[in-house]
Amino acid sequence: MAGQTEHPAATPDELRALSHPLSWRILRLCLDTAWTNQQLAERLDVAPATLLRRLRVLTSTGFLVAEEPRRGPKGAWEHPYRATKKTWRLDLEPKNDRHLTAKVDLAILDAHRAEISENDPSIPQHTRRAVLRLDPGDQAELNSRVDALLDEFAGREKSGGTPIAILWNAAERHESPGS
Repeated sequence: MAGQTEHPAATPDELRALSHPLSWRILRLCLDTAWTNQQLAERLDVAPATLLRRLRVLTSTGFLVAEEPRRGPKGAWEHPYRATKKTWRLDLEPKNDRHLTAKVDLAILDAHRAEISENDPSIPQHTRRAVLRLDPGDQAELNSRVDALLDEFAGREKSGGTPIAILWNAAERHESPGS
């Protein structure tokens, strides 16, 4: 499709880095604001040592960057991290490791579910679910158009805009006879 951004296949190391819901929660929080290990540990209710291991993996694979150290409120040096948006530029479904890809899919779903459960119920959401019967060509077109639409709106981001979480997952559903 014209104007569509290329999405290189994720490496096995990148997929392993993204195969835990905590990775996706960290990336979401560090998208607009740099967070330190301690801030993230408190916000996500995770032991700082556990969180630090995740931060190191995400940094070594390029999903996070460490910003300049800064003095914290109590005078100690802190190391803030910020997300690079690298996940937007990757194809997370390389065909050579379906098991690892499935782990990433479940991690994304778990992280998204956790974010929804933390939302204020008064905040509006738009949820749709459907089962479509499409041939392979129409499936490819649907995925391509959704990718292009998300790329287009990512290009419209406004610094003061409201962050929204979008999850697109088109999974083939194999039905048994009579279901």
